[in-house]
Amino acid sequence: MTATAANYVWLDERYPALAEAYCFTLVHNLPPSDLLARRRGQTEPSQTGTAAIADSAFDRPGRSDNARQFIAMTTVGDRTLLLEPNGYLGVTEEEALSTSAGTRWVSHFVNINGLDSFLWAEDTAKRLTFEPGLPDHRWRTTPDELLDAMHHSGFQFWDETSDTAEPVATEAAFALAEHLTGVRITPELLQDTTFVCGSAEIR
Repeated sequence: MTATAANYVWLDERYPALAEAYCFTLVHNLPPSDLLARRRGQTEPSQTGTAAIADSAFDRPGRSDNARQFIAMTTVGDRTLLLEPNGYLGVTEEEALSTSAGTRWVSHFVNINGLDSFLWAEDTAKRLTFEPGLPDHRWRTTPDELLDAMHHSGFQFWDETSDTAEPVATEAAFALAEHLTGVRITPELLQDTTFVCGSAEIR
């Protein structure tokens, strides 16, 4: 258990637009093609780097009357990383839980209004869900199983937060996702990867 929020401070420095509106999901042993099929998705041209992905993501609603969300995927070890700039399908429980059948699903999201969410599911069952900015309030079947890891990751709990503490909820969410999956997201991964792309219906 080595990842902390400090390992992800680069996100806001290197990709400020992505840092304020994203959904990152890591799925175990489910390749991009199968993941897209489970989401009843449509294939889109591949894109390299988050700048191109973000352009496609922000362009997609205008071309689909806000009915579809652009998604980008790549394989990292035995996981598929699903990236949604300005998206939220990964933490939409009615979709995420059914898609998690037979696998582990770890997703976190934030939007430009400061709303955020973290979801850990195993084989359609919700293990943990909470708002990274409010980690004291946790729900589902094992709400306290990751409490030590959450502290280590850097989440700011009420009894530990000072008036001068810098908010690190986004960075801590990345660290906790790494703890659960073993996958470290890096600037190079986001910049250099050619992602398999698609779009999924927004329900």
